[in-house]
Amino acid sequence: MHESQDRKIIHIDADCFFAAVEIRENPKLIGRPVAVGGSPERRGVIATCNYEARQFGVHSAMASAKALQLCPGLIILKPRMSLYQQVSQQLRMIFFEYTDRVEPLSLDEAYLDVSLSQLCRGSATLIAQAIRQKVWEREQLTVSAGVAPNKFLAKIASDWQKPDGLFVISPEQINDFILKLPVAKLPGVGKVTAKKMHQLGVASCEDLQQVSTAKLKQHFGVFGERLYLLARGIDQRPVQPLRRRKSLSVEHTFSQDLPDLAAVLQSMPSLYEALCKRLERSLDEGYEMNKRFVKLKFSDFTQTTYEERWLAHDTSQLSVAAFQSLAEYAFKRGEGKAVRLIGIGVGLRDRSQDCGEQLVLF
Repeated sequence: MHESQDRKIIHIDADCFFAAVEIRENPKLIGRPVAVGGSPERRGVIATCNYEARQFGVHSAMASAKALQLCPGLIILKPRMSLYQQVSQQLRMIFFEYTDRVEPLSLDEAYLDVSLSQLCRGSATLIAQAIRQKVWEREQLTVSAGVAPNKFLAKIASDWQKPDGLFVISPEQINDFILKLPVAKLPGVGKVTAKKMHQLGVASCEDLQQVSTAKLKQHFGVFGERLYLLARGIDQRPVQPLRRRKSLSVEHTFSQDLPDLAAVLQSMPSLYEALCKRLERSLDEGYEMNKRFVKLKFSDFTQTTYEERWLAHDTSQLSVAAFQSLAEYAFKRGEGKAVRLIGIGVGLRDRSQDCGEQLVLF
């Protein structure tokens, strides 16, 4: 689908989803700082927290022990993924009442293409309002929504008036909105890229529009082309109702750092068993494994991933020994540093997208 100002895209983002579900289940938590995450005694991290906790500086991906230092009264609850998945399905059922073009991004957010919907007089803004109201009535949860002609702007808009907000960027407002937008808000622009841009004198999308495509590609590679488009509010990606996995993995953060390679290798069988169970539970016949990988996070929080491809259909290469071999290579990159976290997984190819299959010659 080509870029069109006739498209009507909604991005829905549930506010503090895991924490909000827990508070709904236990109203005694209302008004108190609440987080969902791992135990501070076991070096867990925060998955999400409510706004009462955020006022103390607590945020997702923060170590739980650090969060408790910032907010001594913080209530950290163990995640209940089956409950969150159940609630997420209820939210999606509401979305499907308005359009069948729903692209889930995670348990707590999704894109909706309502371009062809005749509900609510064909107004994407009214549809977003109706969805937010229905979510509250049925699930006692708040969601924020962004409405725009494309996915990029809709996602930014949903974050503009959080929590429990609705923000609309009409086609006529795109230019004025995008000119003032900080480049740090662009998807794919992390701290390193933002710093690089600031060194070039680029702080806003208006500044970015002054930089040629050639110069952007020189400094940012192929990402430079996307930056050129985003700086003008252009995003041609369609809402894709079916999202297929590109990988599947399991990982574990250890309560005490693993001091050497022997300890790392000794931990692999249990991780391998967990991965096999997840593969059996989660994959259908439309997938084909085409690589394996090991991720190590070291005691100083640096991390590395080592991967290898294999021949299609050769499942014999999925073994404990194969992952241990990858772990050896990955451990060498850490130059002997202790290991905090290990992850193992497989890369996946979606065979349902094939027009045909290349036969093996020998």
